[in-house]
Amino acid sequence: MHYMLLFNETAAELGKRTDPARADAYWGGWTAYMQAIAQSGAMVSGNGLQPPEVSTTIRVENGKRHVVDGPFADTKEILGGYIILDVPDLDAALEWAARAPCVSAGSVEIRPVMLPPAA
Repeated sequence: MHYMLLFNETAAELGKRTDPARADAYWGGWTAYMQAIAQSGAMVSGNGLQPPEVSTTIRVENGKRHVVDGPFADTKEILGGYIILDVPDLDAALEWAARAPCVSAGSVEIRPVMLPPAA
């Protein structure tokens, strides 16, 4: 079964990515975590995401596009990346989620991936 892990980090945690004093430890934790998942054979795909200040939000209302720079919502946690796992069940996905470097300073949302409708 495929599950998506959505990694939510606080702005302070996300700031470690570019802080020279903390970047090595931040990236080292994520690299070890991702390598462990890949070596287990559970990794389907995944990526880190750029920070929300470089995002763009679009809405279409009455056929008219509304494009806004930056994130739509003001939140305490920021989506920092995701992984799609192929694991036997939710318990296995929870085990991987509990090991994520951001789980103690943010959160990990686990969602089953929806299969396309049968033809």
